[in-house]
Amino acid sequence: MADPGATDELLTELLSTYGPCGQEDEVRAVCARELQPVVDDMWTDDAGNLIGYIGAGGPPDGTAHRHRSTAGQSSATRVMAHMDELSMLVKRIEPDGSLHLTRLGTMYPGNFGLGPVAVLGDNETLTAVLTLGSEHTTKESPRIWQTKPDQGDQALDWHHVYVFTGRTGDELKEAGVHPGTRVCVERSKRTLVEIGDYVGCYFLDDRAAVTALLKAARQLRERGQRPADDVYVVFTTNEEIGGVGGSYASGNLPGTLTLALEVGPTEQEYGTSVTGGPIVGYNDAMCVYDKDVADRLMKIATDHGFEPQAAALGAFMSDASHSKANGLTPRAGLLCMPTLSTHGYEVMSKSSIEAVAAIVVDFVLQPDEKRSGATD
Repeated sequence: MADPGATDELLTELLSTYGPCGQEDEVRAVCARELQPVVDDMWTDDAGNLIGYIGAGGPPDGTAHRHRSTAGQSSATRVMAHMDELSMLVKRIEPDGSLHLTRLGTMYPGNFGLGPVAVLGDNETLTAVLTLGSEHTTKESPRIWQTKPDQGDQALDWHHVYVFTGRTGDELKEAGVHPGTRVCVERSKRTLVEIGDYVGCYFLDDRAAVTALLKAARQLRERGQRPADDVYVVFTTNEEIGGVGGSYASGNLPGTLTLALEVGPTEQEYGTSVTGGPIVGYNDAMCVYDKDVADRLMKIATDHGFEPQAAALGAFMSDASHSKANGLTPRAGLLCMPTLSTHGYEVMSKSSIEAVAAIVVDFVLQPDEKRSGATD
């Protein structure tokens, strides 16, 4: 039986855990703790991806299932959700101890707003403040003046803001802060909020999908069910900066199908709504997803009564579309939780995680008719 309380608790923990691109260690540790009891094998690959193996016929013999092989590459599905979050990178340190930043992923200061940030130094994590400066200024403060709607009217960008650390240059050096240090939205701004039948928080992208994938793996184990083909559940790194981890996994694991779990934009241009059911992608900015895969996801969701939403997406990419566009998987699919304000303060239905987990379970339990037909 589903346990919404356990799902909420895990999602809350994941949301409060820092996982900037290329430094997903803490998130990976939470995922590993949850994944290890419900898979046949688990390991971390050279790209930092956490991988769980669920065999169609039971636990494996040896480790041949960990590597691509001609004999096995058509008999497995890779299901991915990414561990990394949008964050910032120290660009330079001023003599007064303030930090100038650049983005790590596609977002701007307005996405997360001014306020507390965590500076992940090599030796210490510091709490600091992302700030623009005082609004009580004139043209003598051009950096601030430019952003005022009734004056310069420029969109707030990274060269306008800085981080106040309250530390000297020597203290920052001792803490291990330097160009390249990751800076994240601080935990005090990462609380899951209930809005009627919905929840809101920063970084539901992609912690909600991570929670759904962990839940799907657990449901398979608790039901004693085996997938129709081998399944690799992959928690990927560096998705926000080019689908790096997912592309590596698609290129190195057996299988010809990569399915990405994501948040999905809910906007009029796509005909999608946060009040609707799961979004199934038919294409995005990187690739055209395979129609048979999308159709199967739509049917499973419809059979569950979830009222799925088919979508042709524009300014959107996933681990699966990066993998297909780079020739690392011949087949790709996309399943999304409908989400308001993606890459900002994100809002989704409380039922989204349960719905996506249920679809994933049925998807891997059903034989892949196209693959079966090709090998008959």
